[in-house]
Amino acid sequence: MKRIIKKQPLAIRWFHWLNFPILAIMIWSGILIYWANDVYWIGFGDTTLLKFFPDSFYKALNVPFHLSNGMAFHFVFMWLFAINGLLYVGYTLISGEWKYLVPNRHSFKEAWQVVLHDLHISKYKPMQTKYNAAQKIAYTSIILMGFGSLITGLAIYKPVQFGWLLQLTGGYEWARIEHFALTIGYVLFFIIHIAQVIKAGWNNFSGMVRGFEVENIKKTEVDQEAVRETET
Repeated sequence: MKRIIKKQPLAIRWFHWLNFPILAIMIWSGILIYWANDVYWIGFGDTTLLKFFPDSFYKALNVPFHLSNGMAFHFVFMWLFAINGLLYVGYTLISGEWKYLVPNRHSFKEAWQVVLHDLHISKYKPMQTKYNAAQKIAYTSIILMGFGSLITGLAIYKPVQFGWLLQLTGGYEWARIEHFALTIGYVLFFIIHIAQVIKAGWNNFSGMVRGFEVENIKKTEVDQEAVRETET
């Protein structure tokens, strides 16, 4: 026997699916802009362990010489990104969805247990409500990262008009570094998020598409529920 479990409200699904292409375009256009001054690397002394990004990366994606296109797309879609994000946060506050998202004092410990379970190191899996502890931390972090991107982006975009934001972020160079680091964070989140969605399967994915999941239940569970209903 099957039963329907409601998962995601329509508004949450809309904000989610709008944000995905908007953020993807923001990352793509950001790469077109970064190409013109690609100064960041990881290493020590004269040794470079990782450069963002090698020439082969730019050539493969046809990035060079598209700076003006990148700036045009970036400055248009940043407003869509900001509006969609603010509406999402506003909806979670008004609807009470924030209660399912915000981590509590046990979340970090439980998140580690979720990671060990997903890696098949531990058989123990903490109980969860709508989201598990790792998801709460990840989704809340993405919201905070979104605000960080908006603040650092405005500081870079209009350093004179938003001079107070520039000071808040530590100056132009620091604002640019923070903006870039947040972008790398989005990419890593995308990779992990998509991997988790694939791992969870279609039924879980359908919760964000149709708003509900279909769960198979045993006859004994149905009988137990029927008994509880008659007793009440």
